[in-house]
Amino acid sequence: MKLIVLFAIVLLIIAGHQLLRIVELSRGLKKTKEWQVTNADNNLMGRLMIVFMVVFFLGFFWQINRWIDNSLPGAASEHGLKYDALWDANMYLISFTFLVTNFFLFFFAFKYRGNTNNKALFYSHNNKLEMLWTIIPASALAFIIIFGLKYWNEIMSESKDDKKVVVELYAKQFDWTARYPGKDGKLGSTDYRQIAGTNPVGMDTADVLGNDDVLVKNEFHIPVNRDVVLEMRSRDVIHSAYLPHFRAQMNCVPGMVTAFKFKPIKTTAEMRKDPYVIQLMAGINQQREKEGKEPVEFDYILLCNKICGASHYNMQMTVIVDTEKDYNDWLAKQKAVKTVASN
Repeated sequence: MKLIVLFAIVLLIIAGHQLLRIVELSRGLKKTKEWQVTNADNNLMGRLMIVFMVVFFLGFFWQINRWIDNSLPGAASEHGLKYDALWDANMYLISFTFLVTNFFLFFFAFKYRGNTNNKALFYSHNNKLEMLWTIIPASALAFIIIFGLKYWNEIMSESKDDKKVVVELYAKQFDWTARYPGKDGKLGSTDYRQIAGTNPVGMDTADVLGNDDVLVKNEFHIPVNRDVVLEMRSRDVIHSAYLPHFRAQMNCVPGMVTAFKFKPIKTTAEMRKDPYVIQLMAGINQQREKEGKEPVEFDYILLCNKICGASHYNMQMTVIVDTEKDYNDWLAKQKAVKTVASN
């Protein structure tokens, strides 16, 4: 199928080239010189502008309708709802501006097409127009910037939740490790010089606060309706912790600790029952069935959103959002690293 489409595109390009050749040859048969453009030529170009505008707009709306079902489901975090609202406002504003601007672009090209009976008017300046196209864009940009900064400050402010969950995400080429504080509620300190096979995240073996820390790979769990503070480190290069369903992203920079907080509002089980997610997964599993693969369930996911090397595409980790009880049950089953005792 792909070869047929490619072949059709090549044929279309060849046909277009031959058509232009015919137009060029036909000019030699005209009584007018090549550089002379007649009113009939201008009228034709003007009408074609309108035709192109209609086709262009139809293509724009077709693209939206074609790909809208491949977009992310609704935000699964508290701040993500505001993020999505701001995103929607931006998209409506941009789309409106795009449609209006291009309408006038093509319409004026048609209306003011060349005509030997008309004379162009030189119009040098108009203060009212200058004010109009300065104030309106400035107001729109002010709206975007003000609300963007407002939401950013809310997201990046310190968590006031007494029951907040702190999880360290440790990035390296090409996987993630999550570290939880133990019963003392504090993460042990780290020292990159102590990174070894038995100490993959460089925990400081002299710090007893790290004895009860918990290390997990492949997937990590967080509770619903509680602030989750992610503290991020990197062993080698800059990575980017990206949790698309929570609208959360932050770079992991070698030599420093970065942080991001969010509050999940839907458990994994609740998200799997969402109508849009059910429809989305049905399409994914239909494709997997054609490829002879096993069906999969929806899961939240942690990705690296910074191109960090050859296996960047495979640097991901499953995130499970649990109820409070399920989260506590899962955490109780995890074993502490007991770094000092093991060394």
